[in-house]
Amino acid sequence: MIVYEGLKENFLKSCENDSIAIEIEENVLNKLGRHTPKAEFRSWENSLNYMYKVMNDSEIPMDAGVAIEYSIPQTSKRVDFIVSGYDNNNEPNVVIVELKQWDKISVVEGADALVETYVGGSNHRVVHPSYQAWSYAQLIYDYNSSVQDGNVKLHPCACLHNYIRHADDPLDSEWYSDYLEEAPAYTKGQLEDLRNFIKKSVKKGDKKEVLYFIENGKIRPSKSLQNLIGSMLKGNREFIMIDEQKVAYEEILRLSEQCQKDFRKRTIVVKGGPGTGKTVIAINLLAELTQRDQLVQYVSKNSAPRQVYLKKLKGLMKKSSIDNLFKGSGSYTEVAENMAHTLLVDEAHRLNEKSGMFHNLGENQIKEIIKAAYCSVFFIDESQRVTMDDIGSIAEIEKWAKEEGSELHYLELQSQFRCNGSDGYLAWLDNVLNIRETANYDLEGIDYDIRICDSPNEMRNLIIEKNRKTNSSRILAGYCWEWVKNEQNNTNYHDIKIGDFGMSWNLGNGEPFAVSETSINEVGCIHTSQGLEFDYVGVIIGDDMRYEKGKVVTDFTKRAKTDQSLKGIKGLYKENPLEAQRRADEIIKNTYRTLMSRGMKGCYIYCTDKGMKEYLKERLEKCK
Repeated sequence: MIVYEGLKENFLKSCENDSIAIEIEENVLNKLGRHTPKAEFRSWENSLNYMYKVMNDSEIPMDAGVAIEYSIPQTSKRVDFIVSGYDNNNEPNVVIVELKQWDKISVVEGADALVETYVGGSNHRVVHPSYQAWSYAQLIYDYNSSVQDGNVKLHPCACLHNYIRHADDPLDSEWYSDYLEEAPAYTKGQLEDLRNFIKKSVKKGDKKEVLYFIENGKIRPSKSLQNLIGSMLKGNREFIMIDEQKVAYEEILRLSEQCQKDFRKRTIVVKGGPGTGKTVIAINLLAELTQRDQLVQYVSKNSAPRQVYLKKLKGLMKKSSIDNLFKGSGSYTEVAENMAHTLLVDEAHRLNEKSGMFHNLGENQIKEIIKAAYCSVFFIDESQRVTMDDIGSIAEIEKWAKEEGSELHYLELQSQFRCNGSDGYLAWLDNVLNIRETANYDLEGIDYDIRICDSPNEMRNLIIEKNRKTNSSRILAGYCWEWVKNEQNNTNYHDIKIGDFGMSWNLGNGEPFAVSETSINEVGCIHTSQGLEFDYVGVIIGDDMRYEKGKVVTDFTKRAKTDQSLKGIKGLYKENPLEAQRRADEIIKNTYRTLMSRGMKGCYIYCTDKGMKEYLKERLEKCK
């Protein structure tokens, strides 16, 4: 959908009459049904008055098309400014301009395409404007049949009209060179350069014809995208399915394809514990359904799984259009109904009610995901809900599926492929941590290396040795130590100190914790490890879980103040102490259960509480 469209002459007149922002505001209300915040209105006034100066050139045809706030179909993304027309060979061309009012940025080294800048009242990490412009152009090409069939040439760029560029400017850092080459960034004083960029492609006016083609293009993944993700998956041993994974995969394929034939909504709940192959199935479905002409996306609340599996697919490739196949769970608050063919929701137990940076957007993520797709697939393990905000449950999915008129289907993955082929270790964990009574009181017949260490240094040395061969062993900890924000990129600052042992939390920059070769020197938390697996894990159990008077107890007061997973627990405790303790007990035990089940071959544990250490040692001794 295009919020505002017209010819260049219409745009210039509206700017001269000081009415352009008002016209857009009215169109947003009429077409999108929402009111425009004052800050957004002011940004239109500032940026579009600058674009008035850019477009006020006789060599840019007066009948060239102009579109403002183009909502890319099947997404919640909007392109700021588009100029359309024909080149000298009468080929359709579109210039995409991403407008920014930033005046300063900082480089985020090691993180692909990220910068830090002041937005929304404070500094935040956001994507580089050239990456944003390039990704929007790629998204339009990858899914718009009119652009593909009509050979419409897309030319993205970024315009930071308040930004004063200097020599060796962070905007031009080598980290962003690939994206700057695809989508040049123009700053204050480069108005003429931006004009020339537009004039190079738009030689003749199109009277909005090209805009019409784009607006009415059918949604279809391009052959290049289909071939790309297919080739990435082919031969990648990490994503080979076995036994019942393949059975579940084929059933989901069948149901998803049925949705495209009868246009009925279907919701599939796939229940499975740690390591049962939920993500393997999801990634294979992502590739196969894309190759079957579906718009399909892999969705997760936590960014860590998205980053890791995207990197594993891309390998050394830096920029790739498959980036757009991986989405956060808050991406569907403003999208149209049935905008996607299939949404694959991994770690569905981590879904939240509200979305956005301040948890103030949307109504309910589960509802929005089901509404947004003909087929929604939720991979879930209710025993892995680890924060107060986690609402993902089978009952919640059923509730919203029924409200949206969606058929419900259930699949379950029984076998345990992590922990060397046995679910006995998980049953033992549940029993030992007093999570639930299970039949497994010992580890008889289970080929799994579990040790209780007397010191954190002993645990660290074991993990470092295991990590040498495959870079697939990590140290994890409960959130009992503050994460000092000002030191989050300093590996020499030790957040976690236990006697002569000191390590930093996983750094805020660089590659994802699960794959970075330097992560062996850092400690990961639940947020950087959930949904992922390693060969071996070392787990530090803090004072939030102890063994006292013959039972395992939890203590939310020992959690770090910077821990957001128990945000609101103190207020709940004042109102309802029993419910607060129940919630905290569930979250803390689920957290350690999840951390202790990240290793496929072994888990080495250190407890800050002596009673907990002796208890675990005693339970292990009984297994021998």
